[in-house]
Amino acid sequence: MESILTETYSIYFNESAYEALNQHLKRERYSKIFILVDENTQRDCLPLFLSSLETKLDLEIIEMEAGEMNKTIETCVQIWHSLSELGGDRRSLMINLGGGVVTDLGGFVASTFKRGVDFINVPTSLLAMVDASIGGKTGVDLGVLKNQVGVINQPRMVLVMVDFLNTLDKRQLRSGFAEMLKHGLITSEPYWSKLKETRLQDSLDEFIYQSIEIKNEIVLQDPRENNLRKILNFGHTLGHAIESHFLKKDEKTALLHGEAIAVGMILEAYLSSKLSGLGPHQLEDIKHTLLERYKKVKFTEEDKEAVLSLLIFDKKNSHGLVNFVLLKCIGDTVIDQRVPHKLFMEAFAYYED
Repeated sequence: MESILTETYSIYFNESAYEALNQHLKRERYSKIFILVDENTQRDCLPLFLSSLETKLDLEIIEMEAGEMNKTIETCVQIWHSLSELGGDRRSLMINLGGGVVTDLGGFVASTFKRGVDFINVPTSLLAMVDASIGGKTGVDLGVLKNQVGVINQPRMVLVMVDFLNTLDKRQLRSGFAEMLKHGLITSEPYWSKLKETRLQDSLDEFIYQSIEIKNEIVLQDPRENNLRKILNFGHTLGHAIESHFLKKDEKTALLHGEAIAVGMILEAYLSSKLSGLGPHQLEDIKHTLLERYKKVKFTEEDKEAVLSLLIFDKKNSHGLVNFVLLKCIGDTVIDQRVPHKLFMEAFAYYED
């Protein structure tokens, strides 16, 4: 697969990714390399990654605990201390080897340590490959509130090695696939239609590449999320609130990001049918396709009220108003939409029907 260029960095794939990384390390005069992992990527991905790394620089491995519940400023403080104690300086390089939690948090740590050191993202989950590692968003959660603290800062490069997907279970793959389905819904009905016919056991290389192209093109046009980039948040206003709510519960009921976003996309598709012109056949297509892949989540009335109370914390909000991205049709969106409160419960009823 050909490399994808952005204004400030490149996205490399498979063997060419290792070649690009090794050339970069020869060219840049880094003082030391830090590799951030969690316990899963330490075990499953780090040995393969190190076997293809060519450098005489000192390497230090920093491990964080896995999971969204550890995407906190407290974890950042621990890593900042580790960087300092291990001799990190402004010419250090940080390589984030992991899923979306590692790339989001690692990018934020690198962007703020010594007022900023270079970092490279090496996504190991499908979600991170097609979404989290691309576009320069970094940050951490504030309690259970998603991505409330962070900066937009681009990596030096992103290295996508699809072999790492072999370390994931089907639930994690399915979670990442939700973001790919979203890319079809917001930009391309033909892409949506192709993805509907795709199964997780199929080769995903072509679709990973296309999803990265879609996200990159959007980010290139609006890197600071002033207008167009907001469309990437379809399904995320309610989806993030649902994810945050279930993070409060015990581990058995926690939802993965893509599972929560799948619910959010059905709810926001219903809102689209009421407010922005999404037709009934496309609405049913979205609901059927997503429920075919993602188990229906049960919501109590208390759950629904708790989810709606979290909407005020969404990052797209302004002047105390909740803003939604809605669909005019599959492949076309409208941003900054206000939603009457009564429609939320209607949307949940539609989801549960």
